[in-house]
Amino acid sequence: MADTVSEIKDAKLAALKMAALTTDIKNAALLAMADAIDRNRDTILAANAEDVEEFKNSIAPELLKRLRLNEDKVQDMINSIMDVARIEDPVGETMSAIKLDDGLDLYQIRCPIGLIGVIFEARPEVIPQIMSLCLKSGNAIAFKGGSEARRSNRVLFDILRESAASAGVPAEAFVLMETREDIAEILKLDEYIDLLIPRGSYGFVRYVQTNTNIPVLGHSAGICHIYVDSEADLQKAFQVVLDSKIQYPAACNSAEKLLVNERIASYFLPRMADLFIANGVEMRIEKGLERYLVGFDCPVATEEDWSAEYDDLVIAVKTVRDVDEAISFINSHGSHHTDAIITEDLEKQMRFVKNIDSADVFINASTRFADGFRFGKGAEVGISTNKIHARGPMGMEGLMIYKYGLVGNGHVVKDYAGKDAKPYKHQRFDGRYGE
Repeated sequence: MADTVSEIKDAKLAALKMAALTTDIKNAALLAMADAIDRNRDTILAANAEDVEEFKNSIAPELLKRLRLNEDKVQDMINSIMDVARIEDPVGETMSAIKLDDGLDLYQIRCPIGLIGVIFEARPEVIPQIMSLCLKSGNAIAFKGGSEARRSNRVLFDILRESAASAGVPAEAFVLMETREDIAEILKLDEYIDLLIPRGSYGFVRYVQTNTNIPVLGHSAGICHIYVDSEADLQKAFQVVLDSKIQYPAACNSAEKLLVNERIASYFLPRMADLFIANGVEMRIEKGLERYLVGFDCPVATEEDWSAEYDDLVIAVKTVRDVDEAISFINSHGSHHTDAIITEDLEKQMRFVKNIDSADVFINASTRFADGFRFGKGAEVGISTNKIHARGPMGMEGLMIYKYGLVGNGHVVKDYAGKDAKPYKHQRFDGRYGE
């Protein structure tokens, strides 16, 4: 345990060096990391195969699916690192410039947060995704992965740290914790860790959120809804609803609830049910909908179903009178993650977007688009339902904060106070800090 704390302290100091790295060094390190993964594909897959073999009968099927790597996932790791290398360096970016007075200019400057802690389950690809983003954004990082992926995590971590260090990045900026005791330890290190990002199940994220004083960025549940309006193009509705449920049902942005306008229920529901049944989806329906689903074996939803996150091929279905009832239901039963409306009515689209209190609000599109890579962020740090700092699918901006730089020429506050105080100009202008 002492070694863990010592490594975290070293990483905290290394965060200052990370913040000062040049863009050239960071990009060279990212290219070296991508190349190293490419050259070590067999080693990575062999380590992962050992993890899968050990835990294939002792973890849930959805967790095993997240654990298992293949050639495509390894290629995705390489692609995500290369995408990060192509993103403009955010460190030192001038976010705003305000002239307080002649010769007295205030700049808001983007900067790294510092030392990021990431606790995650099962997914080994979290390591290259988040390490690359932390490197480009000038942050140090401490990982704690699940024991089910310990071989995969260690191989990836060692490959990436060594290749980054070969390009001039301080190796001590990257820490991998591996023991069960390390979870409890990392939650206590609020003196050193600036931000925690948990990646895993609802219960896991809630545990982290309630057992640390470190700021936590993430979401504890993915209870996503789709509302099919009476003015929907039903062909769009069928394909969007189906994709939202089956494309990857274990994902946090998979649709868990389907709300259907009662005016189209008799036509829409049996046809949607045919598609669900053909794709292995179980429908749990509001009592009374049986009359639309004669011949379908659909259990009646319980009260718990309306707030459940299934992470599986299960969806709860109910009807609503109108868009306002849909909005009210989603805001009271959802997790403020991702919710969608299917309608051709522009006024209803805008009402839905303005009134749904969620990080992502979609129109005529699958909830599965709620993803950092798909949003063009290079790779995803996580998805946040917080209302401070960062919200929704987070790329590099979730790892950044800002500071203020004031440039004067002997200016003193006494000149702007008292009876003959000079007025501030507070004029915005185009300018970059340091130029």
